[in-house]
Amino acid sequence: MKETPIEIDAIYVPAGRKGDIDPQRVETIAESIIEEGLKQPLQVRHDPERSRYVLVAGLQRLEAMKALGETEVSCLVVQARQR
Repeated sequence: MKETPIEIDAIYVPAGRKGDIDPQRVETIAESIIEEGLKQPLQVRHDPERSRYVLVAGLQRLEAMKALGETEVSCLVVQARQR
């Protein structure tokens, strides 16, 4: 699979996942991104009906990128079933 830069604002996080955010882990990941860059891209699936991407994996990394003020993040667009 090919990594694709995607606008952070175009990534939808399902409501049930938002409670999984660990602020301390996000801070640790943000520090790692500053020092070493983003090592593993997020996984998203394309939702063409709503012109957006739905987060499949990488919530903490997404939040870290937001905290760093980034506007794009590297993603792998995967085929995943809706929950």
